[in-house]
Amino acid sequence: MPEYRRILLDGAATQTRREGDELVSADGRVVGVEDAVHLPPSVPSKIIAVHLNHRSRVEEFMTSLPPAPTYFHKPTSSLNGHRGAIVRPERCKYLNYEGEVAIVIGRTARNISPAEAGDHIAGYTVGNDYGLHDFRDTDAGSMLRVKGSDTLCPLGPGLVTDWDFRGKRLRTLVNGTVVQDGSTDEMEWDMHYLVADIARTITLNPGDVLLSGTPANSRPVQPGDVVEVEVEGLGRLTNHIVTGPTPVRDDCGAQPTESEEVISTTFGGDWEFRGVRAPRR
Repeated sequence: MPEYRRILLDGAATQTRREGDELVSADGRVVGVEDAVHLPPSVPSKIIAVHLNHRSRVEEFMTSLPPAPTYFHKPTSSLNGHRGAIVRPERCKYLNYEGEVAIVIGRTARNISPAEAGDHIAGYTVGNDYGLHDFRDTDAGSMLRVKGSDTLCPLGPGLVTDWDFRGKRLRTLVNGTVVQDGSTDEMEWDMHYLVADIARTITLNPGDVLLSGTPANSRPVQPGDVVEVEVEGLGRLTNHIVTGPTPVRDDCGAQPTESEEVISTTFGGDWEFRGVRAPRR
């Protein structure tokens, strides 16, 4: 399957094609895969993510899926790349990973059927839909700061075309230990359905990204942790967690909270209902 990677090559953003352990640009310049400075494989005008899609995640939260998918928006300023640093702001504690498959649009899509959606997809990449749950009480359901803060949307390492999304394994690892293990077959709505659903009222442009949902066991990570998301056939996206150099300002806006809602979401499910005290780190 062809794979394309955007890298910083001699100071310029450059599209390359992977050939074994090398990345080759259109003008013939070559850089080793391990030596490359990776950029997100797409330059989207928008990033749209589905709330719940994997059945294991639904069961974990002891809830049920709505009749149709619901979505939120991540600003493009949250984009990050393979091996990029994920910044947990000072005064925040609950930064969760969410390993996902990301859909990248290749042709303008508007008012298309699920059967037509595949013709409008350029390919797929690996994503990690990080959530800063300290702000979960303050965003009135928009998820703007929870999911849209800077650095919280790493994508990569490359864009893979001609990839069949059916029956593919998805795993997330923290410091080498598997913490999420799911399959695209547990998704209620597949990639084509998601694209067609959004395109009913929102034009999807080439480069736009849709995040397709995460399996169970999203949990918080700490500065110093290395988080990897591995999708069969798409490769492995690696990032590390760092602490932001300055704290979240306290002279304006809602402040980070540690409510039951925050704790419940961060550690998976309704902890108060279960009678289990959430672990603290």
